[in-house]
Amino acid sequence: MKAVFIIPADPLWRSPPEAFVLGRDEVHVWRATLDQPKSQSESFLPTLAADERTRAEQFYFETHRERFIVARGVLRAILGCYLNRAPECLTFCYGAHGKPALAGDADLDTIRFNVSHSHGVALYVVTRGREVGIDLERICFDLKVMEIAERFFSRREVAMLQTLPPGMQRQAFFRCWTRKEAYIKARGEGLSLPLDQFDVSLVSGESEIALGIQRDPFEASRWSLRELPAATDYVAALAVEGHGWRLACLQWPDPGR
Repeated sequence: MKAVFIIPADPLWRSPPEAFVLGRDEVHVWRATLDQPKSQSESFLPTLAADERTRAEQFYFETHRERFIVARGVLRAILGCYLNRAPECLTFCYGAHGKPALAGDADLDTIRFNVSHSHGVALYVVTRGREVGIDLERICFDLKVMEIAERFFSRREVAMLQTLPPGMQRQAFFRCWTRKEAYIKARGEGLSLPLDQFDVSLVSGESEIALGIQRDPFEASRWSLRELPAATDYVAALAVEGHGWRLACLQWPDPGR
């Protein structure tokens, strides 16, 4: 029997609006459960492109295959609602480091999006005319976090981690990791931008997370970083180009519950 993750109710994550309207000063983050009945993944499958179906078939474990189909199906459904297009009519293109975008849309009001999923939970961020990145990680309790931090994080971040009690280091490590990943994904540069070349704060509960790039302070000022309370034992972060935007957190309907 496969493990099924059920997201508990949370007032932060609101039900979808009747009309999908997205202003240039708005950022919408959607949360979805990927563990759905077989009938749900089967309904999504016809909306996927041929290359997505091929990729789905390459997964060895059925759970991973079903989650992939649902993740792509929900993405297409969300974008289709904003664009007033059928999900199967959407075409994606990819940047040099794999960042997805809608093919053929290049004006200032173009819908931008990003996706992250981990162990049965997915987050989707959608904006208009702003670059965005999102990262979601389930906390792993058997990971040697200080060894990984010393290998990949900046010296300042490692020093901050070392000042924390051992019982707080793991949570802070994942806060740091997701914040750095969200920023890299927003820039679309993948790991060509080394993780140790910029700093993020590790503090929880900040309304806006500090970002530091010593070689280019102006670049750091172009971005906003936010922490997202995704679910129990998960950590998530959001990076958005610019400031002065409004965040809405929305829960994708779960027909399986």
